[in-house]
Amino acid sequence: MGMDAERGPEAAHRVVRQDDNGNRFLLARGLDRARAEELAAEYEARGHKQLYWVEPEDPAEPGGPGSPA
Repeated sequence: MGMDAERGPEAAHRVVRQDDNGNRFLLARGLDRARAEELAAEYEARGHKQLYWVEPEDPAEPGGPGSPA
């Protein structure tokens, strides 16, 4: 069973983009997986030569879900 499956469907996810130079940018966070996948697909459909993906957020990360504001 993968890490994402262990967190459950309510786990927060983020959408990340990588440009042609390998720079990574956070596009959205705090989304459920379905919405994050939908948003990544919307960006990909625009036809840019960029890589978009969805990953679960780590609640222990600074600024992650459940961390102090």
